[in-house]
Amino acid sequence: MPDARQTALQILNTLDQKKGTLDHALENLLEKKEEISKKDRSLTHSLVFGVTRWRNKLDWIIGHYSKTPLRKMDPAVLNILRIGIFQILYMDRIPDSAAVNTSVELGKLSNPPWVTKFINGLLRNVARHRSDIPFPSMEADFAKYLSISCSFPLWLIEKWLARYTREETAAMCEAANKIPPITIRTNTLKITREKLEKALVTEVKTIEPTPYSPFGLRLTAPKTPISQLEAFQNGWFQVQDEAAQIVSMLMAPKPGQKVLDACAGLGGKTAHLAQMMNNQGQLIALDNNTQKLQKLKNEMNRLGVHIVETCPFDLLHHPKNHLSGQFDHVLLDAPCSGLGVIRRNPDIKWEESKKDLDSYQKRQILFLSNLVDLLKPGGRLTFAVCSTETEETDQVVESFLNHHLDFQLEDRHKELPCAMTPIIYHDRRLTTYPHRDSMDGFFSVCFRKSGKQ
Repeated sequence: MPDARQTALQILNTLDQKKGTLDHALENLLEKKEEISKKDRSLTHSLVFGVTRWRNKLDWIIGHYSKTPLRKMDPAVLNILRIGIFQILYMDRIPDSAAVNTSVELGKLSNPPWVTKFINGLLRNVARHRSDIPFPSMEADFAKYLSISCSFPLWLIEKWLARYTREETAAMCEAANKIPPITIRTNTLKITREKLEKALVTEVKTIEPTPYSPFGLRLTAPKTPISQLEAFQNGWFQVQDEAAQIVSMLMAPKPGQKVLDACAGLGGKTAHLAQMMNNQGQLIALDNNTQKLQKLKNEMNRLGVHIVETCPFDLLHHPKNHLSGQFDHVLLDAPCSGLGVIRRNPDIKWEESKKDLDSYQKRQILFLSNLVDLLKPGGRLTFAVCSTETEETDQVVESFLNHHLDFQLEDRHKELPCAMTPIIYHDRRLTTYPHRDSMDGFFSVCFRKSGKQ
C-alpha cells in the first residue's frame, strides 16, 4: 500500500524539477496509484497543497534551526523537512511524534544516517519551540513580515503594497491561503440548479447556491472524487469558479449565433457558452494544444453539447482569411500569469516567470489584434484573464483601444444580476477578488466593433 507522505514527497520533488503544475503532478501520480486508500489520498492532497501554500514560512523556520543554508540542502531533504513542519504546525490531528518519526522514515529511504539524524533533530526542535520561533518584525519591515508570515514571494507583496493599502494586501494574502470550496456550474441543457442541488446534497458535506451566478453551486468535502459522482457522469455539471461563470454571462451569446472561443483549453467556458446558446448555432473552439482539444471533445460529449467544432491553431499567427468577418462573438480567455487563482493553484506563487508580466501583456495584445478581423461589423470581442494585475488588465485595454479605433468598450451591466453590478462591474470592467467577493481573481471587458450586425 503506497504511503501518503511518500507520495506527497514524490509530487513535491516533481514540482521542484519543473515538470508541470501541481494539479498535473498530483493527478498523474495518483492515477498510477489506484490502490491508494481514500484516507491516504486525502492526506496526500493536504500535504502537497499545504506545503506548497506555506513554503516560504516553512523555509524560514528551517533556516532558523539549520546551520546548513537552504540553497546547499538536497531538495528532497528540504521537502521532507517541509512535510514534517507542516504537520507539526498545521495538522492538529497528527501528533508531533508521528510527524517527526514518519519524516525520519522518509529520510531513511535514500539518505545516510547523519541526514536522518539531522532531520530528526531539526523537527524535534520545531516541535519543542514552535511558540518561540522568531519572525520578521511587522513594524521594521512590513513587506518582509507579510512575505514570511503569509508565505508569499517578496516581489509580489511589494507589488501589491505599491497598489493597495497594508490592510487590503494582508486580506488578499489571507484569502489566497484559505482552502476554497469546490464551485460547479449547472449544465442547464440537462438539469436545473435546484434539481442538481438535491441530487448532490447527500454526496457532500455542505452545498449552497452561488450568490451571483444563477448556474453555480459551492460544495465542500465530496464523499467520492468529483469524477466518480453519478451527477458528473450524467453530464449535469462542470467544475468552474463563479467568476469564470460570470465572464460568459457578460458575453451573453444568443441561440443561432456564430461564436469563437479563441483559447478554449479544456472547454469550461466553451460548454457554458453552448448552454447559453441553448445548443443552437455554431461554436468553434480554438487552441494550440491538440491534446486539450481532444479532452474538450470528450467533455462536450459528456455534457450533451453538439454545436462545438474544434480547430487547432496558434494565435501567435494571424487566423486564416476564410474566417474573416464570420463571428458574432469572439472570446479570448487569454494566457496570463494566473495570479488571480493562487488560492486554487498555490504553486503559481513560486514560478519565477510570473514576475515578467510585460511578456504576458505583449502576448495578450498580440492575440487580441490577431482576432479583430474575425468579427462581423457590430460584433463583440470579450477579453478575460484570471489576473487582476494592472499590466494584464487596464494596460491591455488601453493599448488595444489606442491601436484599434474601430472598437470601443461596451457597457454590459444589463447582462448581469442587479445585485452584482455595483460590486464587481465598474467603468465597463468586470473585476473580482477572492478577499472581497469569495471568487477567483478575474478581469473581463467587452469590446464592440463599429458597424451594424
